[in-house]
Amino acid sequence: MPISHQRLALGFSWPHALLALVVFAMEVVIATQLPHVSWIRAYLGDVLVVILIYAAARSVLRIHDHVLLLAVFVFACCIEFAQYFRLAELLGFVRGDVMYTVIGNTFSWGDIVCYAIGCIAMALVVSGKNALVPA
Repeated sequence: MPISHQRLALGFSWPHALLALVVFAMEVVIATQLPHVSWIRAYLGDVLVVILIYAAARSVLRIHDHVLLLAVFVFACCIEFAQYFRLAELLGFVRGDVMYTVIGNTFSWGDIVCYAIGCIAMALVVSGKNALVPA
């Protein structure tokens, strides 16, 4: 069925839920054990966060993988542009607030490149898996 005619459905996927948990654990390790290795936190963390969002969403949504990856990329870019406009501060959050940390406070084109790399990497994995598994 063409992507444009596919309907959104709910259904639980253990493999995607497990992937989300593993990537979340990796993000926690990066944030808590490797804060002094700035390139890992800054770049690898951004690549992994879109994979985490994809896997978490895909664990409960039955939607075409590439459509979901595009939505995840757009969502990540929206958060990044919210940082450009200092949305967290405009909403009254201060450094140390959970939402200040979630929204972030520093815009970077490099972050957007990392989000793209993460989404493209996941798309390649999904395409490779689909090529190996007959429909």
